[in-house]
Amino acid sequence: MSPDRVRENYERIKSEVGPEVTVVAATKYVSADDMELLADAGVEVVGENRAQDLEAKHARFGRLFRWHYIGHLQSRKAPIVNDLCELCHSLASESAAKRLTIPALVEVNLSGEPTKSGIEPERLVAFLDLYPEVRGLMTMPPASDDPEASRPYFRRLRELAEANGLRELSMGTSQDYRVAAEEGATYVRVGSVLFGQ
Repeated sequence: MSPDRVRENYERIKSEVGPEVTVVAATKYVSADDMELLADAGVEVVGENRAQDLEAKHARFGRLFRWHYIGHLQSRKAPIVNDLCELCHSLASESAAKRLTIPALVEVNLSGEPTKSGIEPERLVAFLDLYPEVRGLMTMPPASDDPEASRPYFRRLRELAEANGLRELSMGTSQDYRVAAEEGATYVRVGSVLFGQ
């Protein structure tokens, strides 16, 4: 991974999604040793999937980035996320809501896939009452090689957010971030398209 290539990709992605969208570098597959390359490339916001990796990377590079948590949030890991992150993208359980103290996005399972995290759309209104720090919503559409297949899910998430007075939308990954931006994403979570893998 070269800083020049990451910088080039990062600038291109930012220009494609526009200034209203925050590009979150998904660092699940980035080793701690390579994190500094992201800073050298100008990356500002990183999203980590695992609490233990978050702790290890933050211990070395905490001041270089703004940190987001984008993985499945277990309630016992909430204190780590509270201490190290400015935003959690994946709040999806009552037990985690009781322990989280930072602003959060509620993960909504719009596809109904049992393997996906997130609350069902019909439970959203009741869930929002549990946690006053909810800023918006997040979703992961079904995997597809066609970015357009994600559009109905992104549109539905935007409609749910609007209906509940929420402004932030975390949706879109390396394969469909452009579609997500067109449908109102305020955060896109990108990995391979950023790192050039």
